[in-house]
Amino acid sequence: MYAIIETGGKQYRVQEGDVLKVEKLYAAEGETVELGRVLAVVKDGDLISGTPVVEGAKAVARVLDHGKAKKIIVFKYKAKKNYRRKQGHRQPYTRVQIEKIEA
Repeated sequence: MYAIIETGGKQYRVQEGDVLKVEKLYAAEGETVELGRVLAVVKDGDLISGTPVVEGAKAVARVLDHGKAKKIIVFKYKAKKNYRRKQGHRQPYTRVQIEKIEA
């Protein structure tokens, strides 16, 4: 059994026991969160798709930790105009483990 969930504007294919990095969630480490935007569920080979979400379906996840991704460099410049801007960015994330998918 697996599900397609949406969180943080991105979609993920998850099964029970999966560990994934999602956009930062405001929950403490060790806390459980419900990811209620379940777009589709495959159970025993049958596809249940929502319009746009499956009614009554949810994925329960446990927050493992929070962190920041690897730094990316944003460098802007215009040729021959002496315009240069250098900026770094580290995107925050939350690592979660899927404990249960209810459909």
